[in-house]
Amino acid sequence: MARPRNQAERRAQLIDATARTVVDLGATATKLRDVAKAAGVTPASVLYYYADIQELFAAVFERSAATYFVSREKAIAEAEGPVARLRACIHTGVPWPGEGEESTRLLFELFPVALRNQGAADRQRAFTTQQTELYRHVLELGRQTGEFTLSADAHVLGRSFVALEDGYAMDLLVGSATAQDIEDRLLDHARIVTGNAAFDRRS
Repeated sequence: MARPRNQAERRAQLIDATARTVVDLGATATKLRDVAKAAGVTPASVLYYYADIQELFAAVFERSAATYFVSREKAIAEAEGPVARLRACIHTGVPWPGEGEESTRLLFELFPVALRNQGAADRQRAFTTQQTELYRHVLELGRQTGEFTLSADAHVLGRSFVALEDGYAMDLLVGSATAQDIEDRLLDHARIVTGNAAFDRRS
């Protein structure tokens, strides 16, 4: 591992190494020595930058969540009109094969960290709020334009979409659903809660 030019670079290298290790071994099996080995440093070197493995996990979760949110927000902003934006919101929340599935797996591996680390718990709550707000904004826009007849408050519906995403993503990770299954189910939910037939897969 090359000598970093500054502490920010070293921290980024350790976060990268931790993310790779968590995907390979799982968060519960990942130890400080595993991260050190993946980063090419000693465990003592890791502790110079992070107090313990839990703090490092929290840092990995924060970066992964931020990257996921920014890419999702960009895709939604590029779509035109409430229907296209809600479709983009749904599509970007699905763990498609490749980078999308790996990113989702990493976030799910790290979710239990929030039960042990206050910083991670705060970031998890903020992450959920961010995802909910993406949906709420699009749903409210559709209501204002008359394209959606919402079955409930936009915030409540937004939170339901996020909850469904999480549940369906777990189905995919354990092999009981495909990414396309998940998108289809979320589109069905969109049709039901917006009253817009544009989300009907059978039409």
